[in-house]
Amino acid sequence: FDPLRSNRAEFYAFFLFSLTGLMLCASASDLVWLFLALELTSLPSYIMVAISTSRARSQEASVKYFFLGAMGAAIFLMGFVFIYGGTGSTNLNVIAESIARSGVNSITMLGLLLSFIGLGFKIAAVPMHFYTADVYEGAAPQVSAFLAFVPKTAGFIAMALLAAAVGWTHGPEGQSLPPEIRMTLWVMAALTMTVGNVLAIWQTSIKRMLAYSSIAHSGYMLVGLIAGPGAGPGAENGLSAVMFYLLAYGVTNAGAFAVLACLERRQADGEPIEIDRFADLKGLCKTHPVLGWVMVLCALSLLGFPPLLGFFAKVPLFTSGIAAGEIPLVIVLGVNSAIAAFYYLRLVQASFLEAPDRDVAPMDVAPFASRQAAGVLSATGVVLLVAASGWLFAQSGRAGTPDRRDDRGVIRTPTEKPADGRFEATP
Repeated sequence: FDPLRSNRAEFYAFFLFSLTGLMLCASASDLVWLFLALELTSLPSYIMVAISTSRARSQEASVKYFFLGAMGAAIFLMGFVFIYGGTGSTNLNVIAESIARSGVNSITMLGLLLSFIGLGFKIAAVPMHFYTADVYEGAAPQVSAFLAFVPKTAGFIAMALLAAAVGWTHGPEGQSLPPEIRMTLWVMAALTMTVGNVLAIWQTSIKRMLAYSSIAHSGYMLVGLIAGPGAGPGAENGLSAVMFYLLAYGVTNAGAFAVLACLERRQADGEPIEIDRFADLKGLCKTHPVLGWVMVLCALSLLGFPPLLGFFAKVPLFTSGIAAGEIPLVIVLGVNSAIAAFYYLRLVQASFLEAPDRDVAPMDVAPFASRQAAGVLSATGVVLLVAASGWLFAQSGRAGTPDRRDDRGVIRTPTEKPADGRFEATP
């Protein structure tokens, strides 16, 4: 009898609580509300990691995740405290008005820097990335896929809200962030991309490799965050690029982890264990064609190989960065995208080009049809969502562009000016 695993209902409850926290992040208009939403997203995931498998390694990963998560939360909460001290309010609209009227004072700037660094834990960005590989490796593949998307999305939403409160400008004049914040995010983006990709090259564990690639993808998206909303909802809108990239990454990443969740080997005592080595994928397209092609398509999409969904998601990051004048950072993004080809093509090579080892016992497919269905659905989305990529990016553009209302409450586009010349920005 193992009381930790005697009931499965708690796992799904925590799953739904975390998703609820993510949705509440998107509607937060106050620092207190944003903090509660972020913690509602993260706290259930600590327990999900612990109970995802019966192995002690999952509980060890959960403890590491919890303590480092508590440190990250303490840092960005202290940042929120300084923002309140510097502006006199926790409401993001009031904070934006205070900064627009009086500028960013030293206390507010300290709070913003601490907040962005602390939120780096949520997106697994350098220097708050150390937990990622151990947690992804210790958790079940299903939970690792969840961690790669939900906390990351919540973190980017929170960062976008804070950056918008600082005072991105909308319209033909472009966008601006205070140089201290821009440089912090610039260094964070460059280091996150480089550290994630370089360390991913050296991994023999697939889950650790996907963990470091998740770090690199956070660095890619930070380029869009630095670029900001630009002049409107077009291709130069960095916020639109980030949201569209999150969608593409979430769909694609789920397929790669679904394959790992489907395949298992029997130990000497008969207990099944998930595969986690590149050698385990040899000849997968021959022995299990459906799962093999899911892995190939998802790996190529994560690489950004045309004409898959990942390619159409990565292009707007380049265009928005170029439009914002961040040419050196775009060059770093291009170089790191090339580095990533090495380890993603290892997945393709093992699954598609290599023959299965005859001296190794064949792998079994886990008796859960939902896992295979998730992988097939993900691979289908990687291919078919390309046809709707224009519409999806347009919806991301609408979400990344603030409404502007005149005195009569009529919503206007960012470039449309009312007769009285006055705008009111609404969240």
